[in-house]
Amino acid sequence: MALPKRYTVTAALPYANGPVHIGHLAGVYLPADIYTRYLRSVGRDVKFICGSDEHGVPITIRAQKEGVTPQQVVDKYHALIRDSFQDFHVSFDVYSRTSSKTHAEVSSGFFKKLYEEGKFIEQTTQQYYDEKAQQFLADRYIVGTCPNCGNENAYGDQCERCGTSLSPTELISPRSMLSGAPPVLRDTKHWFLPLDQYEPWLREWIVEGHKSDWKTNVYGQCKSWIDQGLHPRAVTRDLDWGVPVPVPGGEGKVLYVWFDAPIGYISATKEAFPEEWETYWKDPESKLVHFIGKDNIVFHCIIFPTMLKAYGDYILPDNVPANEFLNLEGDKISTSRNWAVWLHEYLADFPGQADVLRYVLCANAPETKDNDFTWKDFQARNNNELVATLGNFVNRAAVLTHKFFEGKVPAQGELTDSDQETLKQAAEFPAKIGELIENYRFRDALAEVLNLARLGNKYLADTQPWHLIKTDAGRTGTVLHVALQIAAALAPLLEPFLPESAHKLSNMLNIPLGKWDSAAQLNALTAGLQLQEPALLFGKIEDATVEAQVQKLLDTKKANQLANAPVVAAKENISFEQFQHIDLRVGTIIAAEKVAKTKKLLKLTVDTGLDQRTIVSGIAEYFIPEALIGQQVQVLLNLAPREIKGIQSQGMLLLAENADGSLALMQPGQPVRNGSGIN
Repeated sequence: MALPKRYTVTAALPYANGPVHIGHLAGVYLPADIYTRYLRSVGRDVKFICGSDEHGVPITIRAQKEGVTPQQVVDKYHALIRDSFQDFHVSFDVYSRTSSKTHAEVSSGFFKKLYEEGKFIEQTTQQYYDEKAQQFLADRYIVGTCPNCGNENAYGDQCERCGTSLSPTELISPRSMLSGAPPVLRDTKHWFLPLDQYEPWLREWIVEGHKSDWKTNVYGQCKSWIDQGLHPRAVTRDLDWGVPVPVPGGEGKVLYVWFDAPIGYISATKEAFPEEWETYWKDPESKLVHFIGKDNIVFHCIIFPTMLKAYGDYILPDNVPANEFLNLEGDKISTSRNWAVWLHEYLADFPGQADVLRYVLCANAPETKDNDFTWKDFQARNNNELVATLGNFVNRAAVLTHKFFEGKVPAQGELTDSDQETLKQAAEFPAKIGELIENYRFRDALAEVLNLARLGNKYLADTQPWHLIKTDAGRTGTVLHVALQIAAALAPLLEPFLPESAHKLSNMLNIPLGKWDSAAQLNALTAGLQLQEPALLFGKIEDATVEAQVQKLLDTKKANQLANAPVVAAKENISFEQFQHIDLRVGTIIAAEKVAKTKKLLKLTVDTGLDQRTIVSGIAEYFIPEALIGQQVQVLLNLAPREIKGIQSQGMLLLAENADGSLALMQPGQPVRNGSGIN
């Protein structure tokens, strides 16, 4: 099969309403970057396209929470996301944004052409409307009680507690997030893309045309959607943040984000390459590949291709190698629960170690099923594979060359059968790894790169140049020459996966980073070439380092549990007369000590303004006695005295108990006179 003339590679546009995490990197951006770097290395013409998705309800919700404008939100997170990708060496040819002028022009023009050619249908439907805020509500602006689990804060499209997909009308007691008022249903007109009219074409193109070359998870999800029957899908929304609908009757409406966002690939290409962008999107000899997560399969395999087909002269995706999800320590990654490893935070904790995370995420990539990231596995892969295998081979070859030959590449003498067999095996790796990458099997491809390092390690272990030097310096030189050529061949094969490490390796060997096809030649180093001083490619990660990361996650989980713990039901009502019998006062603790032979009890002396009295309280596990002295507290004075461990207790402190059992003192907001009543 002839190679494409050029490649258009896209990676899903991340929402600019928060930072990116390891799930995003593992599922989309790392495999896309590996694929693109490989294509460049073998001399293919490729453009790698991405940008921030800056429209839609998640943006406006974030703006509302932060008390800023949507534009301020997207400006903040676009910069953070862009910088995170740069820090992890994701090599986009362009990283744009859907709030750009070019995108507004391209997406408006796309919509207008389909509108003028009658490709849309108009429908009036009922949507929830907030009469106080005077606007229609997107699904995420409606909350209510989940009919499945009883969560009182379920969204109009999903309950995040039980995971059930919902529609706003299914919520019990729905309310607007804008005003808190119950919304009402009102008629509203929108334009729809009639997917049902394209169903026969989609069945032919996907079900019959891509059964053998698309990944099973992608093909299966698409076939299921088509088999269930497709329906018209709205392409506009009643919002004020987004690309305005550019036709009569579109006032107060914007393009729906799922219609708007994928056009961002086109507008970004046009923005960066205004003279040649059409060749990457309209020339049949161009190959279009979308890298996405599995939650975007329908949009990129059914809806966006239908849009392109309806437009008329765009190429269709050749492949959509969607990955499954990456979990974290056995739990689903969740932005709302802060259960994630954020890329910018990782680099703050592991400076200069972007390649380590790239390696672990690719080695454990969720290519065919959901996988789990754990910090212990991260540590083990770094220490046992990067340090002990890849780094060890390169370091031994370089260090021995400096030790025995003053750091100069020794001459190659006569090769033994073992030498020739090793070089023959090494020469087979570029083609093997390249084929795996071409077939989107990045995890297996990376494993083969490590196998080349293992081959080098085995060669050194078999030849033992550290002993051989004592009897045969010439033969030792040949052995190290072969080992160094294998190390040099590793660099270009390593570059798509670990670009920073590949450059470090080539710099150590004092040669340019070679192209993919030159890796098979195994002759990049000439005898007498002076190597740079050896430097470790990777460093060992200690137990304490990963334990700190695990504890960070445990603290997050504990905070989530506290925030979401159910509140204890109210007790039975009491009369006002009964309440009047309760004497609550402010007092100051003037002495505190542990009660002997107990774990929980403290003996406190409290100045109540009326007297100084002893109170025994079961708070020793939560408070240091000395720290309580001088603290003002709320005291129940007229509780009948009670003897506890031989001490007469004359009252009770008021404390708040968290869901985890921890306690907090109930204190006045500012100092008041002891004995002041609490009414």
